[in-house]
Amino acid sequence: MNNLEEQEIKNYFNELLKVCPRCRTEEGKKLVQKAFDLAHEAHKGVRRKSGELYIFHPLSVARIVAEEIGLGAKGVAAALLHDVVEDSEYTLEDIESIFGEKVAGIVDGLTKLEGVVDQTRSKQAENFRKLLLTMVEDIRVILIKLADRLHNMRTLDSMPEHKRLKIAGETLYLYAPLAHRLGLYSIKSELEDLAFKYEHPKIFQEISSKLADYQSRTKSLITRFSLPIIERLSNEGYEFDIKGRPKAIYSIWQKMQKKQIPFEEVYDLLAIRIVFKPKPNIPEKAQCWTIYSLVTDIYKPKPDRLRDWVSTPKANGYEALHATVMGPEGKWIEIQIRTERMDEIAEKGFAAHWKYKGASDKESELDNWLQRIREVLNNPESDSLEFLDDFKLNLFSQEIMIFTPKGDVKVMPKGATALDLAFEIHTDLGYKCIGAKVNYKLVPLSHELKSGDQVEILTSEKQIPRYEWINFVTTAKAKTRIKDAFKKERKAIIRKGEKRLEEALNQKKLTTNAKILKKLLKYYNLTTKEELYFRIGKGTIDLKNLNKILSDKTANKWVRYWRLSFGKNKDFIPTGKKKATKESNPKTQMVVSDDMDTEDYVIAPCCNPIPGDDVVGYLDEHDKLILHSRKCPIAIRLMSSQGNRIVSAEWESHKILSFLAIINLSGIDQIGIVSKITKVISEDQTVNMRSIHVESHDGIFEGTIYLYIHNTEDLNNLIFNLMKIKGIHNVTRQERIHTNW
Repeated sequence: MNNLEEQEIKNYFNELLKVCPRCRTEEGKKLVQKAFDLAHEAHKGVRRKSGELYIFHPLSVARIVAEEIGLGAKGVAAALLHDVVEDSEYTLEDIESIFGEKVAGIVDGLTKLEGVVDQTRSKQAENFRKLLLTMVEDIRVILIKLADRLHNMRTLDSMPEHKRLKIAGETLYLYAPLAHRLGLYSIKSELEDLAFKYEHPKIFQEISSKLADYQSRTKSLITRFSLPIIERLSNEGYEFDIKGRPKAIYSIWQKMQKKQIPFEEVYDLLAIRIVFKPKPNIPEKAQCWTIYSLVTDIYKPKPDRLRDWVSTPKANGYEALHATVMGPEGKWIEIQIRTERMDEIAEKGFAAHWKYKGASDKESELDNWLQRIREVLNNPESDSLEFLDDFKLNLFSQEIMIFTPKGDVKVMPKGATALDLAFEIHTDLGYKCIGAKVNYKLVPLSHELKSGDQVEILTSEKQIPRYEWINFVTTAKAKTRIKDAFKKERKAIIRKGEKRLEEALNQKKLTTNAKILKKLLKYYNLTTKEELYFRIGKGTIDLKNLNKILSDKTANKWVRYWRLSFGKNKDFIPTGKKKATKESNPKTQMVVSDDMDTEDYVIAPCCNPIPGDDVVGYLDEHDKLILHSRKCPIAIRLMSSQGNRIVSAEWESHKILSFLAIINLSGIDQIGIVSKITKVISEDQTVNMRSIHVESHDGIFEGTIYLYIHNTEDLNNLIFNLMKIKGIHNVTRQERIHTNW
């Protein structure tokens, strides 16, 4: 370390003290200084992969914690010390004796598990579980972890690609939803954008440059839009600030995917935020509505785009009034109206509540959420991966408001059913539930609730829980309670089923092995061997046709992955380069090309990527490389829980193989439009059409075409040529991604 670096470290630390308003007391300053001195000593001479001195990482994390989240001296000290126990000779006992029990407890929660974890468990998931165990005691643990993750994401360039994919997947699957759940909107958006940048670099760059261009073109429009509002609010005596709200790139991409539209058709790209200082002795809510009224006197609102989170704040404490109005040049512009208090809570989440003592109702909502996490954590029998999935269910981003018969409000995740609500109110109510009355109308247990529904749960003492219920509940609490009711019984049935299968195979002088299990799982369309044993034990699978299943040849294996029959087309089978084995180094990039062996890789049936799509490889327990689209929710889940099995992969040209793609078209119905479409396709030498389906109504046509193509480049060229046909307004690829996590 040279003098220049030493000076830079001191300057960085002084900057940290400046941006930490809660570290300015004598006691606070002393604690932060002591933490910095120890961290500086512990990390002396150590450098990160980028070549930068390691101490800059804890300093940066501490700065995020102080400036962007708003924690006090203890939180900042813990952030400075968060890697000390893991990376140096200092022990947790040393930290406790120097800094006290609170700081040591936070540092412990941030320290990863030591030693070898049982191979059947996921180390990533176990570490996350430990982090949450400490979080339910002290929320600062997760806030510092989010700051740590944010700085790691900001400096991810220096990592190898397979590590980047693992960290980005984990961020998207767990940390971004967690930041959202805690109300940290700016951190959530940045985490999503950074993860997206590493998972889909080309798409990120494309949207980023389009957005920059769009913003520069509409800058004067936003100014023209804002001037009458500024004048009106100033005349009414409001102190306020108006600023443009940049739309997150990941959020734009999600909209494009969900609605199958191009960038140009995402209509809420323009947005402004009005943050005002409330006048004394008038309720904040009333003032928000007054400003809304003043704005809509100038610009006409879009009725279906009003979002009132002032009357009923989101479960994570977010309060604001959102509306969309028609601005100059026929452009829809979103406005967000907030007080300074609401704005700080929106940016800094629950950590900002310390300033606003009157906001205890939001804190109690946080306590409710932590209690739900505690319940999931306290289930001793769930394995780490099952826990990870259950926890993910608690991170719902979209919420609905449900009213009880007495008028109380329950916040539930979107997609929740009547049975979810019963378990949310009380476990026994869930076990005894036979149905519900929604808005006074009788509905079954599986009825999906909508925001604003008034729900009365109906029970019967004769009702007993059923395992099938797990298929139509969505909350972690309901799933956990149903599993609890059946755990012992289920285990006994699984053992019975395993024994029955062994006996049936023994009669054929066979033993249970991976190949046999694979055939059985495929035949019965199941995903886990436990589910197979359970069904055999229950008697729903009777093993009478065991001979037929085991004698099935795998020659037609591509049917399994493509849901298509290619018969005996030898050209379709890739031939081998190098087999992925346990010795394969997951750090090396796998190039998927025409000359790879069938045994080397398979295409994941959940997302069906085609050459040219961004893909990632996953080595399963049989060391088979499974190719997933990077957008695939299952791939993101695997990256966040089985990161050590992730292999970065990319396509080479696949001109030998044909892959199924689907495109959707729409436009003005004209005579001969179908023949024009088929002519363009038949003239394209790189594409073969399997089927076309077109429907016309009220002068508009909509069509779906199934094609065999070689790669995304050929598909994009075809889409470009189809768009040239007069009357066609929209042509998009339909991606076949199953969204079940």
